[in-house]
Amino acid sequence: MLDFMELTRISRQRASDEVYLTLRQSILSHLFEPGERLQVDEIAEKLGVSLTPVRHAIQQLATEGLIEIRPRSGTFVAQLTVQDIEETFDLRTALECLAAEKLIPRIKARQIAEFKQLLTELSKPIESDLDIKRHQENNRAFHQLLIDGSGNRRLAETYESLNAHLRIVRVHSRQTGWEKRLKIEQSEHEEIVSAMEARDLERLKNALRSHIQRSRQSLIEGLKG
Repeated sequence: MLDFMELTRISRQRASDEVYLTLRQSILSHLFEPGERLQVDEIAEKLGVSLTPVRHAIQQLATEGLIEIRPRSGTFVAQLTVQDIEETFDLRTALECLAAEKLIPRIKARQIAEFKQLLTELSKPIESDLDIKRHQENNRAFHQLLIDGSGNRRLAETYESLNAHLRIVRVHSRQTGWEKRLKIEQSEHEEIVSAMEARDLERLKNALRSHIQRSRQSLIEGLKG
């Protein structure tokens, strides 16, 4: 059951946008768990708004695939299937390879330096929950740097939508042996940066495909487990 003490009231002037952002973040941060039923009346009361902006936010989140509206059953945080993961990763692969095509002709030394800095951060040992969170944020930043480097705003918006789905999957995923996979992940990231530095597009795309597909399989195994 959701602890509504963690939700804070928001101002009426920006209610519509704020309700959407608040609910979206609550889903992505695991405050709302996958499959959890959402009580619209309780949410509106706790946020200090009317039902209208909450309903609008839910419709928007349903369009993004983060919420499921089931007739005669209620509103629930989305749960993703193996097929959802496979389809999402197919799109992620296509988007990152497209970003690579846009990035390579325009990549600057400072961007490569940023990737290398993130490699250093990702190589740090993980010994606590805080370290895990830090590693996950750096991992997301690594791939976001590639997407942002494409200079394509629409691509970035589509990619963000995909990432929201993947973060829900990770709530479900019972991944084990992740410590061993860290070395594989680091090696894959190093190959990606090396291909960028060489301005070798095909090598970069192959490295991205290999890395993303391995990640997909790990999540699928975790979901099944």
